[in-house]
Amino acid sequence: MTALTEPTEATELTEPLKIAYSPCPNDTFAFDAWAHGRVPRAPALDVTFADIDITNGMAERGEFDILKVSYAVLPYVLDEWALLPCGGALGRGCGPLVLTREPGMDLTGRTVAVPSERSTAYLLFRLWAADTVPGGVGEIVVMPFHEIMPAVRDGKVDAGLVIHEARFTYQNYGLHKLADMGEHWELTTGLPIPLGAIIAKRSLGEPTLRLLAESARASVRAAWDDPEVSRPYVMAHAQEMDASVADQHIGLYVNEFTADLGEDGYAAIRGLLTRAAAEGLVPALAPEALAFP
Repeated sequence: MTALTEPTEATELTEPLKIAYSPCPNDTFAFDAWAHGRVPRAPALDVTFADIDITNGMAERGEFDILKVSYAVLPYVLDEWALLPCGGALGRGCGPLVLTREPGMDLTGRTVAVPSERSTAYLLFRLWAADTVPGGVGEIVVMPFHEIMPAVRDGKVDAGLVIHEARFTYQNYGLHKLADMGEHWELTTGLPIPLGAIIAKRSLGEPTLRLLAESARASVRAAWDDPEVSRPYVMAHAQEMDASVADQHIGLYVNEFTADLGEDGYAAIRGLLTRAAAEGLVPALAPEALAFP
């Protein structure tokens, strides 16, 4: 096993830090060691599980200390929050899908269900639609992501934008993949797909923010060193997901960018938000907004 890198510049914290992330396997896998006190000198955590549309709202309201959010919400919150350079979800071949009941459906004027309008999935969808649906899609309906595939199957909506493990299970609903948003993004930019970010309150101060980043990175590496240790935590919150699907989910979304965004990661984030701002989907991002203390 690789030895954990101990965080430096530890800051005295009298109470656990409040953190919210999803119950999805990539988050529980990445944060297992930290949440259970197995990262040396890392601050204690008070964990709340919440889907990303909930945590996006929490970020905009200034709630909690650390949050897993969509990259799409960053232009609205980076005055108060700092983007950590690790712990999040970027990757290749892992983008959201547009699903329909019938193959090859023309989405012009159609009703599309999405998990959130403040999500990377939604931005990728709108950028794809701007390139490929000249007449424009019709009504956008926001619903919890676990309700989207049944809604498409049952004819309540014409199409659905799905994320995460739905990549592996949509055939079970008799649905067809109309398009892969990540594939379109990668073909047009050459960059990885920015999905979920870890942010922390700037008011915690620079030493604590650096400590949080080092703690998140150490937690990810601990999970890689001994994946079986995290399995009970992952499966306890996997919402009845099959263990093989959970493993696929982790393999897809916990990768080199989870340990360190690196140049390609930051380029992907800037690229997404710059393109989205040009389409009027988000406010423009200041050049220095993504810089980590």
